[in-house]
Amino acid sequence: MKKGEKRKKELLKIAYDMFLTQGYENTSVDEIIEKAQIAKGTYYYHFQSKEQMLEEVIDMMIDSETKMAKQIITMDISVPQKIVMMLTSMKPTEAEQPIKNALFQPENVLMHHKVRKKLINIITPLLSEVINEGVEEGIFECDNIPERVKMLLIISDGTFNEGPFSEQDISVFIDMTEKLLGAENGTMSFIYDLIDKSDMGAVE
Repeated sequence: MKKGEKRKKELLKIAYDMFLTQGYENTSVDEIIEKAQIAKGTYYYHFQSKEQMLEEVIDMMIDSETKMAKQIITMDISVPQKIVMMLTSMKPTEAEQPIKNALFQPENVLMHHKVRKKLINIITPLLSEVINEGVEEGIFECDNIPERVKMLLIISDGTFNEGPFSEQDISVFIDMTEKLLGAENGTMSFIYDLIDKSDMGAVE
C-alpha cells in the first residue's frame, strides 16, 4: 500500500471513531486534523469536504459488511436463514447508529440515495446466488431473481430503516417475502423473532 493510501485509511479510521463517539454533526474537520496530527493541507489533499469523508467512511463500512455477507453464503445453514443474516449484515451496527443518522439529515439526502443505490447494487448479486440455491432445493419457486431481490431490498429498507413500524408491518413483510419468492406459507415466519423491534411504533 502506498504511503498516501495508508494515510487516507488512517484518517478514515480516525473519522469513523470520532463520528461514533461524538456524532457526525459534533465532529469538526479541525478536530479530525488535530487528532491525526496533520496539516490542514494534508486533509484537503485527500478529502474535499467533511461530507466526502462521511461518504468514504460509509464506503468503508459497506466493504466490511460485504465481506461478512460473502462469508454467510458459504455457511452451513438453511437458505432462509442465509437471506435474513445477509440482510442483517448489510446494516450498520447499533454502535454505528450516529453515522447512519447523519445520512438522514436534510443536507445529506443525495448522499443517502447514493449509498442506498450502492448497497442494492452490491447485495443483489449475492442474495440472488442464495435464492438460486433455494430454487434448486425446492424451497422457492420464482424467476427474474435479481429483480425480485431488488424489490425485497427496497421493501425491507423502507419498512424497517426509515421510521417506526408495527406488528402488522412485520406480518405483511413476511407474507410478501414468501409470495415474492414463491415459498410455502410459514417458510420465513422466523423473521419475526430476528427483527429489531426498538423502532416499533404503536398502532392507533
